[in-house]
Amino acid sequence: MHKPSSAPVALRPRLRGRPEPVRHGRQKSRRPATALLRLVAAVAGVAVVSTVGVAAYAVVDTVSSIKPGIHLAGHPAQAIPAVGSISGAVNVLLAGTDTRSGQGGQFSTADELAGSSGAGNNDVTMVLHIAADHKSAVVVSIPRDLMVSVPQCGSQPAVDDQMFNTTLSRGGLSCVVATAEQLTGLSIPYAAEISFDGVVAMSNAVGGVSVCLATPVVDPYVGLNLAAGQQTLVGSDALAFVRSRHGVGDGSDLGRISNQQLFLSALLRKVTSAGVLSNPLEMYTLAHAAVTNMQMSDTLTQPTTLVAIALAMKSISLNNIVFLQFPSDTDPNDTARVIPDPASAQALVSALATDQPLHLTGTLGVATETATPTATATPAPTPTTAPTTAATPGATPTPTPTPTAVALPSNISGQTAAEQTCTKGNN
Repeated sequence: MHKPSSAPVALRPRLRGRPEPVRHGRQKSRRPATALLRLVAAVAGVAVVSTVGVAAYAVVDTVSSIKPGIHLAGHPAQAIPAVGSISGAVNVLLAGTDTRSGQGGQFSTADELAGSSGAGNNDVTMVLHIAADHKSAVVVSIPRDLMVSVPQCGSQPAVDDQMFNTTLSRGGLSCVVATAEQLTGLSIPYAAEISFDGVVAMSNAVGGVSVCLATPVVDPYVGLNLAAGQQTLVGSDALAFVRSRHGVGDGSDLGRISNQQLFLSALLRKVTSAGVLSNPLEMYTLAHAAVTNMQMSDTLTQPTTLVAIALAMKSISLNNIVFLQFPSDTDPNDTARVIPDPASAQALVSALATDQPLHLTGTLGVATETATPTATATPAPTPTTAPTTAATPGATPTPTPTPTAVALPSNISGQTAAEQTCTKGNN
């Protein structure tokens, strides 16, 4: 009987006319590695195109954390875009609720629960408008004490002279959006609601937000006691900082708005920094914190929609991202409230409609001042006419006009995301 060769397979002579048998076992051993490499490549690809980590929603367990969406009246379901395909202007509303329900921890005490229950009030409302060319963006903060006309919200009839922050408890997120649309002239198909624990989770996800304090900030109402200087805020301190009203500026809600603009500018600078963008784990953590702590509209619950909106911000310079406060005056009938400044409000609405970069001509908010030394940054766009390209004889002119920035009235306060500012305590 012929004995099988003991020589290694690679050294055995190939039998004439007979094909080498298929080595199935050898192929199987490579498949797990190939699948792993493909997964790593896919995650890396998502990380490269993401601006603030929102693209990490594509990770399966993050997607599974997205809660059922809230329907916005008058806004049908949006087509699900492919990654990067969103076009035109984008408008998103973020409402911060003061509800203590389900928050736990420090918000489960009797005193805290007595302050708010159920849906709560939208004490923070911001509208993000991304220009159609995706070269500029503006974030409009609407004062909580602004007296406005509220349209009909479900079974609730339209009313005049209501505080803006009552719209969430009146008719939910859809009512906040409808009122903001009426105020700004924008159509807002995307919205999300974030609660106290959401702010804590987001600050934890980015490893803290570094802010500058020109003076100490002390506010016993929210448990805040910070020394002057550079402070890195995380968790409950970050929440107390953005909630503080009595401890910053003049102790008003308008001062709190400018303090929040400072915080969000610092947050935006951090999440768009090279360190965060190059770290898929940090981006995943941020994305997971967002979806598990936000209640979103049903137009925002698709991961590709979130990614597409993030990509719309990808190429916008921090100098062209403007945070501003909706212009207002003291209400003559109640000095604790404010009313829209008619002329400046109309100027802002018209400026938003032009879809051009906005140029702030006024001052910073009452709770902030320019940091010293001033950080080097590219100047914000100025309201000048773009130069005309001269025609060359014998050639077809190819002008490349630069968008002209719209100068806002001087009583509209705010800052760009690139500006380094410091908080002034209410001493």
